Amino acid sequence: MMARHWVDWFAGRVPLCLLALGWPLAGAAQTGAVDGEWPYYGADAGMTKYSPLDQINAGNVNDLEIIWRRPGLDPYYREVNPNQRTSANHVATPIVRDGVGYVPNGVGLVEAFDPGSGGTLWTQPVPAEGDGLPGAVTRGIAYWSDGDRARILVQRNTWLYALDAETGAVLADFGNGGRVSLQRMPADFERYRWGGVPVVVGDSVIVGQGMSDTFSGREAPASEVQAFDVRTGALRWTWSAIPGAGDAGVETWQDRSWSYTGHAPMWALMSADEELGMVYLPTSSATNDMYGGHRIGDNLFTQSLVALDAESGGMAWHYQMVRHGLWDYDIPAAPVLMDIVVDGEEIPAIAQITKQGFTFVFDRRTGEPVWDIEDRPVPQSDVPGEVTAPTQPFPTWPPPFERQGATVENLIDFTPELRAEALEIFSNYVTGPLFTPPSVAEPDGPQGTIQLPGSQGGADVQGAAFDPETGHFYIPSITSPFVADLFPGDPDHTDLAYTKGSRRWLAGPRGLPLFKPPYGRITAFNMHTGEELWMVANGDGPRDNPAIAHLDPGQLGWPGRPSPLLTKTLLFIGEGQTNLRRDGRMPPELPVELATNSGGPFFRAYDKMTGGIEWVVEMEAGVTGAPITYLHEGRQFIVAAIGDRLHAPELVAFALPE
Repeated sequence: MMARHWVDWFAGRVPLCLLALGWPLAGAAQTGAVDGEWPYYGADAGMTKYSPLDQINAGNVNDLEIIWRRPGLDPYYREVNPNQRTSANHVATPIVRDGVGYVPNGVGLVEAFDPGSGGTLWTQPVPAEGDGLPGAVTRGIAYWSDGDRARILVQRNTWLYALDAETGAVLADFGNGGRVSLQRMPADFERYRWGGVPVVVGDSVIVGQGMSDTFSGREAPASEVQAFDVRTGALRWTWSAIPGAGDAGVETWQDRSWSYTGHAPMWALMSADEELGMVYLPTSSATNDMYGGHRIGDNLFTQSLVALDAESGGMAWHYQMVRHGLWDYDIPAAPVLMDIVVDGEEIPAIAQITKQGFTFVFDRRTGEPVWDIEDRPVPQSDVPGEVTAPTQPFPTWPPPFERQGATVENLIDFTPELRAEALEIFSNYVTGPLFTPPSVAEPDGPQGTIQLPGSQGGADVQGAAFDPETGHFYIPSITSPFVADLFPGDPDHTDLAYTKGSRRWLAGPRGLPLFKPPYGRITAFNMHTGEELWMVANGDGPRDNPAIAHLDPGQLGWPGRPSPLLTKTLLFIGEGQTNLRRDGRMPPELPVELATNSGGPFFRAYDKMTGGIEWVVEMEAGVTGAPITYLHEGRQFIVAAIGDRLHAPELVAFALPE
């Protein structure tokens, strides 16, 4: 079935030139890390998270040892403020360029370090008035060079900074004294924030925005993607997922609802094709994310993959993956660029994984689906005023990588008794297949709708990894349900007919999950054919629960949302943020629920071809950031961020003995 999209090329842009030349493959964005460096958050602009290094391999990976550790906040900042606190969830990922490592620290400022020893080379000065030392950790930074000079771009709080890559000094020729403000909506409505990583394409540095999922009313500002000149900091363009009067897509918002509806941020990570000059944006839901009776229609360009020209901000193509979003199924991860050969045809492709457990694959030049995408009927809402989209898009290939649908067939069945208890819990909710809509919680009736996957996946911000040499794609995901419940709106406090309810994560019987395992998994696909190669559980999971321990169930997986790293022969991945109550470091009387972000302290290397475990090490805390690898003075390093509430965040570097 033909995809719902359009191509809107604009005169004078690079893609038109490539069209005239017959669309050559654009390979630079998905080759993985090169020259032994790790130059981007995701290895390359295409977010492959791949390096061809193989000094560390299956034959010697068990000889790895910890070479250095680096605290999440350099001691210099403790001297400035001895009481400075940092987040336990240290999601920062370093880059390595020209023999220097750069990383955002525990308060979002940049530190440069020696990749061989972890020692500090420089620290970003504490900013001037309006943005002092308090701040939050960010995921990563961008690097730009014109051959003569290099600069680091980092988003921190409400600012985008440009730093000299050699010294860390703020570059006064960028914006106002080395920074530009990202606060475009009224600050008294919501302060600018973001959990992504700036992307540089050509001379444009591009940033997204994070926002609250729900608001007190139906009216809200629309989030914007912003692009600045990488040299001067001048604003080049802005783009919003909610169209304005006369824009394409405005017809999908009935009764002029585009004019007052907001939110729809690009909160996730982006990818780019530098040769095509395009940046790819995964977008999220509009106000309010679980009730849309005030914004009838498909609501373009929310919950879509959107391709923009990085120089002008003009839209090249889009595909909407969730119509009239009600499930918090934001497009959560950076799309991954990949050159594949399908039925003998070379295709410069882009793959977008979703919370629903789908992999949408397109020609990244045009947005044409590589495999058919079908419009299929989905359950309809009975919430007064709500008008659900009659169909949703379902990729016909590759197959789903996650369990889909709150159905009886998906409930746990370790024993007949556990199945009966799961059915009893199940009976208190509205249930059904994927895209069953949220429902109103009734005092003496159903307590809302169970979603599976839940609103944090399936897949999420941890993303996936692609091997450009084999064409194999590795997707970590979790099986974690979510209760989508609505309450009638109080007219004294909101103009919404219905507002969000408890939005609970749902536990099963006796401390076990409600649905079948694996609860954290890794699935490998051959993207030349779309076929699944293997799937394994990531971590032990609740296998020692007294209700099932006697069954010796094998690995069940933790739903910890870890990020993958690929090398020539190995897949490195942790278990995500540590569940402190489970591993005994918190009071035992506290209840344990296997909810999203319930990870563990183990870091593993898997055989890429089989999924077999080649190496495992127990860390002091869970791996929270995306691991990286690089070569320094002839020695390969693996570096990952760890931390939790009881173990101070730090970077940990592994290498083989000298």
